[in-house]
Amino acid sequence: MLEGRRNLNEMMQIKDEVKDALESGRPVVALESTIIAHGMPYPENVETALAVEDIIRKAGVVPATVAILGGVLKVGLSREEIEYLSKAKNVTKVSRRDFPFVIARGSDGATTVSGTMIAADLAGIRVFVTGGVGGVHRNAEKSFDISADLTELSRTGVAVVSAGVKSILDIGLTLEYLETEGVPVVTFGTEDFPAFYSRESGFKGSCKVSEFDQAAAMMKAKWDLGLSGGMIIACPVPEQYEIPVEDMEGTIEKALKSAEMEGISGKELTPYLLSKIKDLTGGKSLETNRQLVFENARIGAKIASAYAQMERR
Repeated sequence: MLEGRRNLNEMMQIKDEVKDALESGRPVVALESTIIAHGMPYPENVETALAVEDIIRKAGVVPATVAILGGVLKVGLSREEIEYLSKAKNVTKVSRRDFPFVIARGSDGATTVSGTMIAADLAGIRVFVTGGVGGVHRNAEKSFDISADLTELSRTGVAVVSAGVKSILDIGLTLEYLETEGVPVVTFGTEDFPAFYSRESGFKGSCKVSEFDQAAAMMKAKWDLGLSGGMIIACPVPEQYEIPVEDMEGTIEKALKSAEMEGISGKELTPYLLSKIKDLTGGKSLETNRQLVFENARIGAKIASAYAQMERR
């Protein structure tokens, strides 16, 4: 056990700012890095990443952006490291299965929801803010394409604050899968489960909360009971930046047909679809994506603060 922990310390570096906050019981929020390396073009990717960190810091919370750089798992990146990742080539998209070979090869990797949850759990961070969670892809009965994010949510104890699941997915099947895996799906300030670009999907979560303390209390109750796995806290995009679901559906269908014609699948599918949707919406979807991440950061930071306060008590 001690040998394993020593090896972990060699493979993982926690930024001093993050380590100090964790050791003193102050709130920390984990952030993914696929949005930097694969989710947005330069310079919007680095601007968004730094703006999200700034929002979290202004709330009195420490941000910890996660990535693998030169084979080392980094929990908390410097501004220079974020800038590097925003322009780097051949960055692997890292979920649970990818950690061994990216670290062993000494390569660079951007962590997905699944990968960031693992790193957060290893470091002792309980709240993670992202844009949207992966899920069951449309036509999964043919492709069997189901995101590793869902199985990670069933096994790793981190609360994921997001704008629901990406609307390019089959939201209904994703929620069914999460129910089967026993993952609480909490909607924040709304009855309707958000659909990433849109405030409503036509589906409901497992429960609704409207206060940060309520969300934190659910997290604490789950883990104090010894129940494994995480939970989703789904927050709708601010109304002024929403793209109504009826407008998005046709755009998504066009993007899916384009991906099928070009033979795009697997890990390349989501970045391709997001880029195609940006082109089809004349860039509107990119701004919506940025604004929903900012909103999630505001809410996630306050939930992390409430949870840290409960833990100190």
